[in-house]
Amino acid sequence: MANGDTRVRGLAARAGGWSARHRWAAVGIWVLFVVLAMGLGSAAGRVDVKDSDQLKGETHTAAKIIEDAGIDEPAGETVLIQSKDGGVKATDAEFRAAVTAVVRAVEGTGEVTDVTSPYDTDTISKDGRSALVQFDIRGDAETAGERVEPVLKAVEEVQKEHGSLRIEEIGGASMMKTFDDAFGDDFKKAEYSAVPVALGILLIAFGALVAALLPVALAVTAIMATMGLMGVVSHVMPMSETANSVMLLVGLAVGVDYCLFYLRREREEREAGHDAQTALRIAAATSGRAIVVSGVTVCVAMAGMLFTGLAEFEAMGLASLMVVAVAMIGSVTVLPALLSLLGERVEKGRIPFLRRRRKGGNGDSRFWTAVLKGVLARPVISVVVAAGALLAIAAPALGMKTQNLTLDQEFGDSLPIVQTYNRVNDAFPGGSEPAEVVVKADDINAPAVRDALAAFKAEAVASGASRGPVEIKLHDQQNMAFVYVPLVGGSDLDKAGESLDKLRDEVRPATLGKVEGVEAPITGQVAGSKDFNDQLTGAVVPVFAFVVVFAFALMLLSFRSLTIAITSIVLNLLSVGAAYGILVGVFQHGWGASLVGAEGVGAIITWLPLFLFVILFGLSMDYHVFVVSRIREARLRGRTTKDAIQHGVVTTAGVVTSAAVIMVAVFAIFGTLSMQSMKQMGVGLAAAVLIDATIIRGVLLPAVMALLGERNWYLPKWLHRLPDLTHDESPEPVARPVARDDEGERLGV
Repeated sequence: MANGDTRVRGLAARAGGWSARHRWAAVGIWVLFVVLAMGLGSAAGRVDVKDSDQLKGETHTAAKIIEDAGIDEPAGETVLIQSKDGGVKATDAEFRAAVTAVVRAVEGTGEVTDVTSPYDTDTISKDGRSALVQFDIRGDAETAGERVEPVLKAVEEVQKEHGSLRIEEIGGASMMKTFDDAFGDDFKKAEYSAVPVALGILLIAFGALVAALLPVALAVTAIMATMGLMGVVSHVMPMSETANSVMLLVGLAVGVDYCLFYLRREREEREAGHDAQTALRIAAATSGRAIVVSGVTVCVAMAGMLFTGLAEFEAMGLASLMVVAVAMIGSVTVLPALLSLLGERVEKGRIPFLRRRRKGGNGDSRFWTAVLKGVLARPVISVVVAAGALLAIAAPALGMKTQNLTLDQEFGDSLPIVQTYNRVNDAFPGGSEPAEVVVKADDINAPAVRDALAAFKAEAVASGASRGPVEIKLHDQQNMAFVYVPLVGGSDLDKAGESLDKLRDEVRPATLGKVEGVEAPITGQVAGSKDFNDQLTGAVVPVFAFVVVFAFALMLLSFRSLTIAITSIVLNLLSVGAAYGILVGVFQHGWGASLVGAEGVGAIITWLPLFLFVILFGLSMDYHVFVVSRIREARLRGRTTKDAIQHGVVTTAGVVTSAAVIMVAVFAIFGTLSMQSMKQMGVGLAAAVLIDATIIRGVLLPAVMALLGERNWYLPKWLHRLPDLTHDESPEPVARPVARDDEGERLGV
């Protein structure tokens, strides 16, 4: 066998070579980096996104005014008292006795303040069957869920004494406690189970414990280092719990993928007859380079989130970008060092029932060899069928409806508190989530301001935006007032949004807007949803343009082929479109919704389409770069384009399949959560990765490349001046003739 020592070029090859020669130093530097990052992050602490920075528009203005005034809004709670059969009215003695009992019970806990009776605030429904006792939980609203239990128990005791009435509590604190009890461990369980799932699949893929542990170890250490870095960086750009969860998902996915690509290539070269040193050098120059190209592309895609102007998205984007960069660096530095240290011991811990392995080093997949034979024999039919199927799957996305999910959409009827939420909304439309007008004036008690507040209260009902009651809370010391307006439409965000527009565009200008020096931004759940939608809609075009243009440029520079760059973008857009179609079909139209527990949702959570686009566009480039790199490598060694396609797809099929199965399994775990937003994210990601690894990479990509033939490597002469970032030269001598075009010039592959 020929193990020639040929010079290689490229960052990945040089990094891998240095690490293999200085293996203990490389491992030591990596461990030191992880420990230092975690230590610095722990010392610095993490700064999370403030409520006032979450959104732009009026919601942001209102939160900023409240924050600057130093007002800590307490967690508000409501007790619904309702006749079960309609026989008891609010005017009856039994009903009055129940109201009095509730007021005394909640006051007796010592945990509440500002308790109001429905007979004082007129919070009695029009039919007289329902009434609301309202109060606030003492202390910080963020931790109110930890103190509300005695109040909930007190209300339960009153319920036991009044069987003909329905007495139920709902509010910020009680919902917080209910969700923490029901779903608090949901995310942790999902996150913790992701690693064992990935390890199990890797054990099957490699058949050896040591080989399976390496990718998981690298991914976990990359995640640990990034968690530390997030703490440091958060002092410049605040982070969040959501960003932490997304970082873990992305870090595990790319960390395992990158190691898998590298490790599989190194094993393949050793099985082909190369010694350990040469096999490692080939893996560094080929898979290592593909990892760098893929990693940079994923980082660029994640950076697209920084253009949304939404603090939560910016935190997710930066956290994801960091973990991808750390995993990429670890894959091309510490992994070669570990493989050099382990040598043949990487095969230790063989699983008995997985002992049989294919010999000969060809790495071909029998299944994909059979599929490719048909695809390459009939590329036109393959393109038409595959593209047609994907377009058909994507078609429902044209009617996509996005909104922030209401409580009943998010959790269905699985929790009693959701039923209470619906009852409150039925009896008092908009009462459970009223619009909040934050009024700031030079003198809140000035006659003009008082008159304007009274006029606003009356006009809100007269305009049809609210049915009342409209409540005003004064903060004399801060010269502020909070006006709570139940919106007509209730939990129907479309109708409630129309009511909000009336308040903002008609009622406010005609009342509060006429008083000089008065600020009156309108916030609340409906307002927050609208402002978020508006901000996100404005961010779609710049984010899409940034991700697509920069991904195109990176592919053009990495492969020096205009054709490859264009087809890469088109195929990735098809993959994302198909994922959108599946989401709309399942969660909006309810096709097969019962299979994933998503009945009756009727909409896609607002942030998901843009989030999915960025994540999927980045992750799908992993497979694309890896497969096309292998095809290009075979073409460079003198194979015909058709043979190169066959070789590239079938030899990478095993690793792409293993990587895809891991991603699908991890994302599918999140698809089992009870929250519909997380379920949508998990199903969307899992479906897209599955489509990407099968239809796109296994059928459409080879069929398109087969149709294009030598035009795959086309680069206009006016682009020849672009920087040359093409594939590192193969570190093994090549006996085949150099590929040339029809005019005898060497192909720029």
